[in-house]
Amino acid sequence: MIKELQFRLPLKDAKIPAVLKRKVAYYLSISEKDITEIVILRKSIDARKPKIVINYKLKVYIKEKPSEKPNYIFNYKDVSKAKEIHIIGFGPAGMYAALRCIELGYKPIVLERGKKVQERRRDLKAINQDHFVDADSNYCFGEGGAGTYSDGKLYTRSLKRGDVRKIFENLVYHGATEQILIDAHPHIGTNKLPKVVENIRETILKFGGEIHFESRVVDFVLKNDKIKAIQLKNGTELPTNAVILATGHSARDIYELLHRKKIDLKAKSFAMGVRIEHPQQIIDSIQYHCSTERDAFLPAASYSLVQQINGRGVYSFCMCPGGFIVPAATANQEIVVNGMSPSKRNNLFANSGIVVEINAEQDLKKYEQFGVLKGLQFQKDLEKLAWQAGGRTQTAPAQRLTDFVEGKLSNSLNPTSYQPGIKSAPLHSLLPKLIGSRLRKGFKAFGNKMNGFYTEQANVIGVESRTSSPVNIPRNENLEHIRIKGLFPCGEGGGYAGGIISAAMDGERCAEAAIKSL
Repeated sequence: MIKELQFRLPLKDAKIPAVLKRKVAYYLSISEKDITEIVILRKSIDARKPKIVINYKLKVYIKEKPSEKPNYIFNYKDVSKAKEIHIIGFGPAGMYAALRCIELGYKPIVLERGKKVQERRRDLKAINQDHFVDADSNYCFGEGGAGTYSDGKLYTRSLKRGDVRKIFENLVYHGATEQILIDAHPHIGTNKLPKVVENIRETILKFGGEIHFESRVVDFVLKNDKIKAIQLKNGTELPTNAVILATGHSARDIYELLHRKKIDLKAKSFAMGVRIEHPQQIIDSIQYHCSTERDAFLPAASYSLVQQINGRGVYSFCMCPGGFIVPAATANQEIVVNGMSPSKRNNLFANSGIVVEINAEQDLKKYEQFGVLKGLQFQKDLEKLAWQAGGRTQTAPAQRLTDFVEGKLSNSLNPTSYQPGIKSAPLHSLLPKLIGSRLRKGFKAFGNKMNGFYTEQANVIGVESRTSSPVNIPRNENLEHIRIKGLFPCGEGGGYAGGIISAAMDGERCAEAAIKSL
């Protein structure tokens, strides 16, 4: 017999594994000896009250054993001589498009502008220490995409876009911890993701796919509104049957290329703001109602905040407990900040983007001259302003939170995890009013929701500008561009995903669509 049930345990009981079995047996009115195995399907923490509770979703096996047959079998086959599909970009969308091509018997040829995941480290070091940004190899570009060195949070609301569980199982198949199958807010960690990405690469190569690094696409050859070939920076021209465009939300040169070639694009609403960084202990004390260090059984506390301010949403984005802030610029003369966490989330700081919705139709009147690229230009201008305010290096402009809200320059700043360093600057006046004024009101509102959040011990660091693409590449019901045959816009860069899992699912769907078109 198998029973599924929801169960709750107080924190003190959850720390003792044997208690769960005992409590379940009592609840089901059976002997503990009759329980063959308890499988935890989902686990979450409810810390809304001082008495913290652990919620479980369980599958209980009574007098029978679980099947040893895996729920998912990844049937990869040799495609070395199969028909080819070209994939531009090797982030989550590109990786899972390639894997799906192999499952369906087609040969993926991946073109990635950046370097292999381990080779990227040298260029990341150059950003942090030398303040030099390689336009093709940075925190956004390279094997694994922005997700590889940007935390690896796997939470998604895109439950109707594909088989979420399959993506999670595939990540485990390629070396991720099985804990991601259980946790309510699963996370791999920036220190663990590179190995998972390497394993995915090896699978693609083992079964006959091709991956070409340092191969930036600079042009498309079109004929009669159909894509015929891809041109690379080194002058190579590759004839193609179909192209899955999975270049991510920061590949501005691709948007500009499509715009020059008069390939239809749309301006898209997005969000921009700042990163806020607190000592992790402050967030723990708020969320876990503790005056000293949190219980060792509990993970570093996180939060999720949202408030409507003057008709626009102000909300937390990519919250990183026990994490650090990184320089995510993709060119010199710009400042972009992002956050990440190692797998143990054991850093001394908690950081999160706090961003404001930007309505592309209503909020960018001064940028109409840039047409569909107006959001892109707005991003660029704010990033360059931050670079100038930080001292024309990767040092980022910052203020104490209370000074930002009160509109005064900070005489000193708090310690930070941001390695290139921070410099006191009047972010309250540098940010456009549509962002700055809403952020100031939003921070006060968040302080009312979380007593202790609004504190001079927090830094506000700018700018958080790459939450999503400000451009949409329109596609039809077959996931093909609305006019250009053979072009399949995909993932975050196309405007169809908002994270690792949703991008991976969209990659699979685009692979299926591209193959069907052939």
